[in-house]
Amino acid sequence: MTADPNKLQALVGRILGDVGATATAALVVLGDRLGLYKALAEGGAVTPAELAARTNFAERYLREWLSAQAAAGYIEYDAAEGRFSMTAEQATAFADENGPAFMPGAFQVFASMFIDEAKIAEAFRTGKGVGWHEHHPCLFRGTERFFRPGYASYVVDAWIPALDGVKEKLERGAAVADVGCGHGASTILMAKAFPKSRFAGFDYHWPSVERARESAKEARVEDRVFFEVAAAKTYPGGSYDLVTFFDCLHDFGDPVGAAAHVRSTLSPEGSWMIVEPFANDELVDNLNLVGRIYYAASTMICTPASLSQEVGLGLGAQAGERRLREVVMAAGFSRFRRASETPFNLVFEARP
Repeated sequence: MTADPNKLQALVGRILGDVGATATAALVVLGDRLGLYKALAEGGAVTPAELAARTNFAERYLREWLSAQAAAGYIEYDAAEGRFSMTAEQATAFADENGPAFMPGAFQVFASMFIDEAKIAEAFRTGKGVGWHEHHPCLFRGTERFFRPGYASYVVDAWIPALDGVKEKLERGAAVADVGCGHGASTILMAKAFPKSRFAGFDYHWPSVERARESAKEARVEDRVFFEVAAAKTYPGGSYDLVTFFDCLHDFGDPVGAAAHVRSTLSPEGSWMIVEPFANDELVDNLNLVGRIYYAASTMICTPASLSQEVGLGLGAQAGERRLREVVMAAGFSRFRRASETPFNLVFEARP
């Protein structure tokens, strides 16, 4: 094979962009951990020495970090004044924890992929899985911080209203199970919006359940929210008006079994809301920016999680609507439809 020089040059250019982004990712995690973005956003334009005085960190390190961030376009640099600052958009993306586009959580998630690379390499050799609980803890916190802004933007205002009659039930008072709840961001968000309803959050990962309980107290919703350690196929039954799965069905080893358990715990007129990563049915239609991110996460996190469990179906984070429909209908549901979508999520409603 003989490489075309022009095509090779173009490829190397793309690779160098990726190398720069990868190197910058570590600095984003660092800046988020040290509170540098928030310090910069709150205090206005600064020199490295002024930021050092404000944060009590070493000026020489800050100078290099600030320069790298400016080169990435994540902050601004005024050459005439020798000062660094953030635009409103940059501050929203990097410093506003409760904003609609907060991104450092995503970098935490992908940091775990590097940390756990050796475990995944061994799984490639053996074909065995790597459980969610076997990853570095930055995955758990990063996942909550990454997904929370999107949930805050869409769950109450768009996704729940897209379900048949569910919003009205929640306003009157309903029983809800949030399965695979992680740190409880989705559960608490719904509880705050619908104070007459009661919410149960279930997750098999004990440290996440502990954190969810703490978050419920901080949000002052512990009177109508409880969290319990339980798996998707064994969480306590009842007669739930709504069961929710936020970005987790594809992680389960036996999603058909989980779906069957959901059906057994729903009231006769209950609804199951399934939120999944956006994906088209055909691989060729996912060869884009969103697919690139999700296939990477699926390789390192989602598929290994499924393969670590019984059945090990390995749906992956880009299963697509057609495959998800097959899973849900195989569990005995009679209705399945796409209720809503965003560039990053598909939202489905299933009914018994």
